[in-house]
Amino acid sequence: MPLGYEVFAGNTADVTTVEHIVETMEKRYGKSDRIWVMDRGMVSEANIDFLREGGRRYIVGTPKSMLRKFEAELLKDDWNTIRDGLEVKLCARPCDDGNASESGEDKEIFILCRSRDRSNKEEAIVQRAEQKIEERLIAMTDRCKKQRRDPMKVEREIGRLLGQNTRAAKLFDVIVEKAEEGHARIEWKKVEASRDWATLSAGCYILRTNVTDWTDEQLWKAYIQLTEAEAAFCIHKSDLKIRPIWHQKEDRVLAHIFVCFLAYVLWKTLGQMCQQAGLGNEPRRILEELGDLRIMDVVLPTRSGIDIRKRCLSKPTDHQQILLDRLKLRLPRINQTQM
Repeated sequence: MPLGYEVFAGNTADVTTVEHIVETMEKRYGKSDRIWVMDRGMVSEANIDFLREGGRRYIVGTPKSMLRKFEAELLKDDWNTIRDGLEVKLCARPCDDGNASESGEDKEIFILCRSRDRSNKEEAIVQRAEQKIEERLIAMTDRCKKQRRDPMKVEREIGRLLGQNTRAAKLFDVIVEKAEEGHARIEWKKVEASRDWATLSAGCYILRTNVTDWTDEQLWKAYIQLTEAEAAFCIHKSDLKIRPIWHQKEDRVLAHIFVCFLAYVLWKTLGQMCQQAGLGNEPRRILEELGDLRIMDVVLPTRSGIDIRKRCLSKPTDHQQILLDRLKLRLPRINQTQM
């Protein structure tokens, strides 16, 4: 269940909020033996040092570039299968890391993870970008052979092309030369070493933690709970319609966010009710089914000028009634009408 929320200025970087959030949580709920889980967007060496100094435990994501230090581990076969298509393993800190001189309770371990679904997705993205770059380079090379093009202009075009397809930019080595006549000439080739690394590292990511008494599976499952936080943001933006915010005054903006937070608490409460009733933990389908129920007031005017008001409730279908019974919900005892 969500405990609370904090509101920051729109131009606040995630990485600068860590100390404030940690201190606020500990002030409100005490310094329990909690584990701080953060994605790589909130991680910096300063934040890691802050967590260590307070004796806090953490599981955090790391930049993709750190995978290079674990290339040898990627090639080994000692992976632990968590479920179909997902493998993890525990690794020690790389020997060439400048911070390798840690000891005691601050000693870190790394969790190397490899996902088949993520690998297929990343490889498809790289292949599309690679094909786009290759086709464009072939066309630009032919054009330079037929036309006297300015080398500076060609370089800018290639820079934009690679900037728009960063996933595959490292797979190409492109050189723009100035021919004897003064026009541009393009020389390019594919970098096989980069292609091999892209294939090897596809679908892989690495986590960093100072929790040394858990298994690799326990550490991964703890980190993956971040998907629930991401789902909370998604629900706020879609189902609860937290945006756009039409208010201009700060107090009204805060009130709007507070109402959305209360709605999310109700959402999670309904999700727990669904789980206890054996209906899964996703209330969206339940709300869609029960959303067809309607309550209305029928107003009957009379000649004496007095209106007769009668409240009616649509009669639930058999399927809706089953859901209500499973959730132990009872409709108001008013007139029910087939709609």
